Amino acid sequence: MSADSTPLQSSAVINEAVQTLRDGGLVAFPTETVYGLGADAKNPEAINKIFSAKGRPSNHPLIVHLAAPDKFDQTQVDWVPVLAPWVRDLSEDALKLVNTFWPGPLTLVFKKDKSVLNELTGGQDTVAIRAPAHPMAQELLRRFKSGVVAPSANRFGRVSPTSAADVRNEFEGTLDLMVLDGGDCALGIESTIIDMSSGNKAILLRPGVITPSEILAKTGVQVYQVGQTVSAHDDTNLASALPRVSGSLKAHYAPNTPLRLYAPGRVLDALSEFPDTKSRVAVAVWDSESSLGEDGHPSVHFEEVEVPSDSAGFASLLYRSLRDLDQQGWDLMLFPEPPAGEEWDGVRDRLQRACFGSGPSSSSHASN
Repeated sequence: MSADSTPLQSSAVINEAVQTLRDGGLVAFPTETVYGLGADAKNPEAINKIFSAKGRPSNHPLIVHLAAPDKFDQTQVDWVPVLAPWVRDLSEDALKLVNTFWPGPLTLVFKKDKSVLNELTGGQDTVAIRAPAHPMAQELLRRFKSGVVAPSANRFGRVSPTSAADVRNEFEGTLDLMVLDGGDCALGIESTIIDMSSGNKAILLRPGVITPSEILAKTGVQVYQVGQTVSAHDDTNLASALPRVSGSLKAHYAPNTPLRLYAPGRVLDALSEFPDTKSRVAVAVWDSESSLGEDGHPSVHFEEVEVPSDSAGFASLLYRSLRDLDQQGWDLMLFPEPPAGEEWDGVRDRLQRACFGSGPSSSSHASN
């Protein structure tokens, strides 16, 4: 179903999805980042279904998705009552981020309210929350009138889904799952995650489309990198007591086909690094660059796949490309190293974890 026909997934379908969630079932739904596998955030049995469906370790926390409050004639939406049942304290900086970026691809980590289930926090005293911007996700959450936990709708450690067809392929025949089709995801990589739980510092736990410099420019809030010291007088290593969050394992987002990155202009070097790879190699090349040509590697058949040379375009097609190439039976996939710069940090993060986890044996180290 194309994105423009989604209004047809009308009321009746969304009501059925709401009922499925209330009955403790699972519903896959679109967000602007990737498709989520949703369950009622207040139902421990439903949450456990997510972990078993994904094969996800139970100490790996989930993100709670909430609806934006109806705006009506307010100039500023009041998020406080929306967050109150979930979080213990809400700093002024956290509210600035919420008011500026929600609904949108920004997840914030707070100290949790005592009523929040341990099943969804991985046993931690923190909870991760976001308000997705996709209209179908918003409609589902608004009608459900509570929080929905929703990790990406794929098996743990594998490539995240950016279309309803991806979700169906992932769980076909194994899971009783309702899938809401909202077309292709616009952004294509998971949300930025910022830890606000220490109260006094915002710390980047997972890069995404929203960058620290954009946050600083729009809100004045300084976001620190993990391991960064905060000032000359304060040498606390920020990494010491950070909450665990989604997508933070070394192997993640991984295709079955071995995936490697190559430095600019070094495709042939990358090929000779893998002499044991058979002969069929898919090479992603920037759409702004000329063709590689087949020189110098007669034993290898490689096919070029153009990828966008702007960070937003690349992000939106990253998982789509990895999934499509994975199904074509290549022996090796080579992707260009993303250029330096903060706007590339999100895709660089996903690609590095995908490389580490890639290949047929990847399930054995997805847990490390």
